[in-house]
Amino acid sequence: MTRARYGKVRGAAAYAILYLLFLYAPVLLLPLFSFNDSVFVAFPLSGLTGRWYSAMAADEEMRIALFNSLKVGIAASVASTLLGLTIAQVLTRGIPGRRLFAGFSNLPLFIPDIVLGISLLILMTRLAIPLSLATVILGHLALCLPFAAGVLLSRFEGFDLSLEDASRDLGENAWMTFFRVTLPLVLPGIAASLILSFVVSFDDFLIAFFLCGTDTTLPVYIWGELRFPYKLPNVLALGSTILLASTILIVCAEWLRRRGTQSQPAAVAI
Repeated sequence: MTRARYGKVRGAAAYAILYLLFLYAPVLLLPLFSFNDSVFVAFPLSGLTGRWYSAMAADEEMRIALFNSLKVGIAASVASTLLGLTIAQVLTRGIPGRRLFAGFSNLPLFIPDIVLGISLLILMTRLAIPLSLATVILGHLALCLPFAAGVLLSRFEGFDLSLEDASRDLGENAWMTFFRVTLPLVLPGIAASLILSFVVSFDDFLIAFFLCGTDTTLPVYIWGELRFPYKLPNVLALGSTILLASTILIVCAEWLRRRGTQSQPAAVAI
């Protein structure tokens, strides 16, 4: 490696490290202050304690909001994955107008969440649909669908359609072909889509804020708690827990997606 090229590599590595520090250093302060033995966020720390985590676990309203977010996240991730599976199959079959269809399916990615939330609120109001967790699920379905379709589309891009043709030639119908041929091959993508969609739904605040009504989700609950300074340590402890759980889920989703993309279908039992 020449000296000039070595210098470029070192410069790129330094830039990447500084960029990652800029992104994640503020986030790392969250778990640090969650162990601070004071309600004030300031250096130096007053001491180390885990009592804020105990107080967080004993908060009944927090547990209700957590269960609401879990219900919404599971429902939205399953629904968006099922629809994303259909979209990915359609887009990889070479149908006319698939580019236009793909553009419409990705449209929520380019609409600001606050605009999408207000639009859905107006729609629900005009249709006289009461605001509840069901309306949040509908809103999160629109939010999560592009993510689910994108993950599944990356898996279907390398799918060998001749395997399905062989299954049908051997007498299997469309449903059995899907369950015995297609599903095992795209299963890593489905798992990654479920995890990613759940994280997107679980972390959303704006759409849930407009559509939840009296059924508070966890991000809306956290926003409400920030009005009270003495509750800030509990919020920091809760945020640290969410950060850890979200990181684990995202890493699992990416690992499953990469495993599904790199694996080659050796043989499929028909």
